[in-house]
Amino acid sequence: MKLREILKDIEIIDIRGKIDLDTEISNMSYNSINIEASGLFVAIKGKITDGHKYIKNAKNHGAIVAVVEDFKEVYIPQIKVDNTRKSLADLAKNFYKDPSKDLKVIGITATNGKTTTSFMLKKILSENKINTGIIGTVYTKFADVNIPSILTTPESLELQKYFKEMLDKNISHVVMEVSSSAQQMLRVNNIDFDIVSFGNLSREHIDQHGSFENYFRDKSKIILNAKKGSFALLNMDNEYIASLKEKTKASVLTISMENLDSDFGISKLDLSTGFGKFMFHVNRDIKEINLKKQSFEVEMGSVGYASVMNGVIAISLALILQVDKNIILNALENFKGVERRFELIYDEKFKVLDDHFANEKNIDVTMTTLSQMNYKNLHILYAIRGNRGVELNRAVDERLCFWLKKLKASTLFTTFSEDTVKQKDKVTQEEKAVYAEVLKNNNIETVYFNELKDGINNILKKAQSGDIVLLAGCQGMDKGAKFVEKYLLENNLVTNIKDFTKRIDNRTC
Repeated sequence: MKLREILKDIEIIDIRGKIDLDTEISNMSYNSINIEASGLFVAIKGKITDGHKYIKNAKNHGAIVAVVEDFKEVYIPQIKVDNTRKSLADLAKNFYKDPSKDLKVIGITATNGKTTTSFMLKKILSENKINTGIIGTVYTKFADVNIPSILTTPESLELQKYFKEMLDKNISHVVMEVSSSAQQMLRVNNIDFDIVSFGNLSREHIDQHGSFENYFRDKSKIILNAKKGSFALLNMDNEYIASLKEKTKASVLTISMENLDSDFGISKLDLSTGFGKFMFHVNRDIKEINLKKQSFEVEMGSVGYASVMNGVIAISLALILQVDKNIILNALENFKGVERRFELIYDEKFKVLDDHFANEKNIDVTMTTLSQMNYKNLHILYAIRGNRGVELNRAVDERLCFWLKKLKASTLFTTFSEDTVKQKDKVTQEEKAVYAEVLKNNNIETVYFNELKDGINNILKKAQSGDIVLLAGCQGMDKGAKFVEKYLLENNLVTNIKDFTKRIDNRTC
């Protein structure tokens, strides 16, 4: 593509060196290592490093033009702009010829549940014979392409590249998670969203954004920037999210888990088996999507209250996309959940649930579900979240103790998972100390295991018929299911070995 086409609508402050706008550009990147011959390099200032340091390296790899915020003493033509992150999104849109405008893109944001909601909607659309791509925390996947994720929402350049490749492979719909970081860092600029949703909000990522107000501001951009003619699905149970209703050009549709005043709602929720069953209500005729007022029963194939909340959003989004309700119901009944999101990994002599327990809100949702389930005894193995800071861990530890006392858990074991976590997720001495302090203040006893394997084996030995074992923790519990599999198979506790091993052996963790 000619350089003049890539630079279309880019606000250029200045130019250093001789620029030929008819120069053919074959590739572009913000990583100097990835540049090839006849490439365009975009120097981004990041939190860890500054791309301007690598302009010379980019040139050596084949870059013939650099887009910069500050001119550098490198013999390569340089185009100066105000914000290279913003320009990257603009340049990528031009380079890949704005592919998202030819796709139906559904953007899903929330503090918790983005991944599960996305997988649910992908399942529904696929069962409706719609060629669908998905972009999120686990992977970017479409057709025969499967790329493990580094970021929940990739950089703008990768996003535009994926969209173009999706079009080439006849994908029509894209379901994507949109993180607050992606919105703050302008990664989703120039994406032509057709439907956006904001499912829930709690105090998370405060260190990254500086304050809760900043976090909400960044989180809301996907709604505030939604185009006229698109749809925005808002959870009216949260006053912050509800406040966006009058601040977007999109046609707003609403959901509520607490009352039937919104467009979509539920009643008669039953979680006694762990698998949610409820009545879903369309509370009015919605002319915008040609949907009549109606109610129907939903039976979830995945466990937990969070699964119900995510399911309500997925159902609503599918209805906005005019998917038949029977296809929706069948898809959700067959959807068995996303790994490590209150995942039921064993359900024979006793139940083993695996949950990533990331924050206070997540803990509340998980434990609320357990409080409504029928079981004899509750055994918990908790993997402390390492290297996240004393105050964050203190808040999580306090919430854990609140629920331990409320649910009268029979067993609390704790692991540092030193046999499985990488250095960046090691539990610090300060985090160990604050955990011990919080447990002592709440008169709660625990047994510590340095290794995850030992913790798993010992917690499973405690489980009897009718009990529940909860594996709780983020990175420190990622490998837990593998040890569960080994223990249960060695002790002949699995009847349907093929289905059991297939689910665990196919995990991403």
